[in-house]
Amino acid sequence: MKNFSVALMLLSAGAVVYAAGPRDSVKSGLPIGSFVPAYNVNDVTGPNAGTSLCYRCRFGGRPVVNIFTREMTPEVADLIAQIDKKVGANKSSKMAAFVVHLTDDVDASDSTLKKVAQKKHLENTPLTNFDGTAGPANYKIAKNADVTVMMWVKGKVKVNQAFSNAKLSKDAINNIVADTSKILN
Repeated sequence: MKNFSVALMLLSAGAVVYAAGPRDSVKSGLPIGSFVPAYNVNDVTGPNAGTSLCYRCRFGGRPVVNIFTREMTPEVADLIAQIDKKVGANKSSKMAAFVVHLTDDVDASDSTLKKVAQKKHLENTPLTNFDGTAGPANYKIAKNADVTVMMWVKGKVKVNQAFSNAKLSKDAINNIVADTSKILN
């Protein structure tokens, strides 16, 4: 009986660990190896500010970082600033990036994005918005993903990371920036 109780406790502990794992990770966006489809955004701070365009189309086969966010938290702004610096340091590789704010209030988003661009002195990363918090349907942005970062080169996804705002830590940001090496080789 004693062995049965110990075995039951171990089995229960294993089930708790297994159950906690999947809930802690957020799955969002296109799987690694997927083709990146076109979609339009409203450019707020980029070279085409005030127009609707497809940055996926514009950047073609270049190495690209695409950040989707539902909220402009200080951590998201820090991530954008670090990616912006990485893009600037890799101009010879034609690296590009753009940010898509998923929102139901485009006017408020415009104001917020302009403030972030100015405060963080962004030079290489257009901030855009998408009308609707679900994002482009074919990108499969999960409802529980506050931030989804996809990186691609030659139109194929090489990196996909998603976070709740609570999980976008300094270490997570450093890992995302380090992952740019996967599209620069």
